[in-house]
Amino acid sequence: MASISHSPVTFAGTSASDLLRSSSNGVRGVPLKALGRARLGARRKDFSVSAKIRKVKKHDHPWPQDPDPNVKGGVLTHLSSFKPLKEKPKPVTLEFEKPLVALERKIIDVRKMANETGLDFSDQIISLENKYQQALKDLYTHLTPIQRVNIARHPNRPTFLDHVFSITDKFVELHGDRAGYDDPAVVTGIGTIDGKRYMFMGHQKGRNTKENIQRNFGMPTPHGYRKALRMMYYADHHGFPIITFIDTPGAFADLKSEELGQGEAIAHNLRTMFGLKVPIVSIVIGEGGSGGALAIGCANKLLMLENAVFYVASPEACAAILWKSAKASPKAAEKLRITASELCRLQIADGIIPEPLGGAHADPSWTSQHIKNAINEAMDVPHLEQELLKMDTQELLKHRMLKFRKVGGFQEGLPVDPKKKVNMKKKEEPIVGRTQHADLEGEVEKVKQQILKAKESSSEPPLLRLNETIEKLRKEVDHGFSEAAKALGFEDKFAALREEFLKVNSEEQLIDPAFKNKIDKLRNEFNQNLPKAPNYESLKSKLDMLKELSKAKNLAEKNQKAALLKQEINQRFKEIMERQDVKEKFGALKTEIQSSGASKFGDLDSNLREKIVKLKKELEFEFADVLQSLGLEVDVMKSNATQLEELIPPSEVKAKIKELNKEIQEGIENVVSSSDLKYKIELLKLETSKAGKKPDLASKKKIAALEQQIKQSLVAALDSSNLKEKHEKLKAEISESIGSFGGLDGSLKTENPDEGRVKINVGANRC
Repeated sequence: MASISHSPVTFAGTSASDLLRSSSNGVRGVPLKALGRARLGARRKDFSVSAKIRKVKKHDHPWPQDPDPNVKGGVLTHLSSFKPLKEKPKPVTLEFEKPLVALERKIIDVRKMANETGLDFSDQIISLENKYQQALKDLYTHLTPIQRVNIARHPNRPTFLDHVFSITDKFVELHGDRAGYDDPAVVTGIGTIDGKRYMFMGHQKGRNTKENIQRNFGMPTPHGYRKALRMMYYADHHGFPIITFIDTPGAFADLKSEELGQGEAIAHNLRTMFGLKVPIVSIVIGEGGSGGALAIGCANKLLMLENAVFYVASPEACAAILWKSAKASPKAAEKLRITASELCRLQIADGIIPEPLGGAHADPSWTSQHIKNAINEAMDVPHLEQELLKMDTQELLKHRMLKFRKVGGFQEGLPVDPKKKVNMKKKEEPIVGRTQHADLEGEVEKVKQQILKAKESSSEPPLLRLNETIEKLRKEVDHGFSEAAKALGFEDKFAALREEFLKVNSEEQLIDPAFKNKIDKLRNEFNQNLPKAPNYESLKSKLDMLKELSKAKNLAEKNQKAALLKQEINQRFKEIMERQDVKEKFGALKTEIQSSGASKFGDLDSNLREKIVKLKKELEFEFADVLQSLGLEVDVMKSNATQLEELIPPSEVKAKIKELNKEIQEGIENVVSSSDLKYKIELLKLETSKAGKKPDLASKKKIAALEQQIKQSLVAALDSSNLKEKHEKLKAEISESIGSFGGLDGSLKTENPDEGRVKINVGANRC
């Protein structure tokens, strides 16, 4: 700095040029320090000149080695306000990730217990960690479109500058649009990757609330797009390939932005990018919203991170327009086809960059490394087409133009090229809407209330509503079993077994016993592991509801069938009783009884009693024929019922016989369920099926041998138990009780074999 004090009076004997020479050259002229007091005519005046030189630290340009000791890699922090965060970002759990939180807490608790007690829980910790990793893998390999949208919007997702500082050797940020403003939502700069210089530009979101406000949540104004445009011209002039990073919900659509020409700025960028003579690669690292993303996305190659999304309208906006509610955003996200895999199928995106399990925020450096590899591959590695860096200008411009010209190109009336069919999405079955668990519980409860009301009012239960609810529950249970099979790793096993079964079934053969054992073994293994599935509790709840409603449905159907059967039986009996010949017989018999004057059956003569018994038997047999025609079992038991009932208490005999029959049945079932006998029975079925209607001699011998072995096994098993003794004992008791009326073998003997009574098993099902 220099300060000069002077007087308006003239200098005596000193010119202005001398003073200037003195100030510029201390050798030939008078040095500034030598200037002292001088006589200026008659009056004396002080004159002094002083200068201060500021010491400036010398920098190595263009890039110092380590400008910031906390950041390695030559980041010019004096040119960029982007620095590492002092505090770690708070962990954020998305809604669909909440099932994993319980496992994380369990792992933390076990580790804490191990530290406190000093016991070795390493096996339990490893088991829990493996279970957590498997659940995480299952979750992130079956993400829905709306879940990918939520991951792309994750607050801790790495930003543009995070990736740039990780992948570049050196990077310097360039500011301003040369029109008076520097938009912080768009960052541009020059950097090197493996010694090659590139122009980087991209949307920059904040890593916390303060940064998001500063960066306007990654939504650029017209100044941001004009800054990007300036850097495009700069890169085009110097021959730097351009790499753009897209991560914005859309351009900032406020009144001021519209006044400053938001639409014009975006359109200008679109037109300019199609004429740039350098390769352009765009990478969607988060959200790619509408024209705000496309303004820096007209590239030769468009790459997307695995959980990134690229859309013309956000799912919430689309749902609000089409379904009048933002709650339909999951459905909108599915219909919009905005995920990386869908856009690759439509040939809008050219490649997918993988992310670690848990999203890019789980391991940002790993993601950045894959982005770096993708950039190098897009620029240098030859594909089906020539690599971008070796294309001449005309090829590059044509390549970029054709990439966008083929998007959405369809022509009616022409057959589709088989090569194009490879990337076309196959026609899918219409997706049946899933029902929420809470809605299912509410629906089941309503059905239960309706069934209870129907019972109280003795009316029929609402079978239609019951059937609809059961069908919904069955679909949910099937879906739950499929999800459990995926989570437990049984999906491939079931698929292989299904293919094997279809092959066997196509050959029209019975299932081989060994294959059936294989099926049973896999089913038992799956059932044992089912409680370990993440969705086991909800699946069990749905199964219980399904069993309860199915039981109610069966009961309602049985009651309905019984009521209809009863109505039909009464109608048929009425027809018999109203028949003319039956009426005549009843009339004649009634007249004879009245003319005899007897008041009791015992007072009637033998001839009249025989007529009554005969008519009764005729009606009983007709009733039996009616019941048999309706598919009911009818047993005509020849016995002297009156004398037998006097000698033997029927209830005791029936109870004992029933108990013995039950024990015999259980014994036979236990023997049949044994693996050896079961295998022989399956072999017998298989041999019988192979032999056909006309078996040869060898087949007959095999079948006879197997039948003999099965009979011997059954007899041996029953003889080994005490069932035979119980049977002989019960037989002896019955024989003693009816000794005067029956034989030693317990068989009943009747004096009059024509007498009998009809026992009708009304509970039997119809054929």
